[in-house]
Amino acid sequence: MFNVEYTKEARKALKSLPAGTSRIIREKIEHLAVEPFAVNNNVKKLAGRPGYRLRIGDWRVIYEIQEQRVVILVLAIGARGGIYQ
Repeated sequence: MFNVEYTKEARKALKSLPAGTSRIIREKIEHLAVEPFAVNNNVKKLAGRPGYRLRIGDWRVIYEIQEQRVVILVLAIGARGGIYQ
């Protein structure tokens, strides 16, 4: 199991979301931490930059897997339109 760390930006984004949405996103991230390399249709490797994206409805979670530290670093959480910029 990987540990999950959030950047300041990601923590701020989670706090600004409605409680139900925030809970669902945290649950999906924790599920990802148990088995980050499992086949999952909602995860794709990013093109043009390192990392992955997890799709949760209209929300996206941008993260990196740091295998040497056994950490999933959540970089950003946001709506699908502006998260990639």
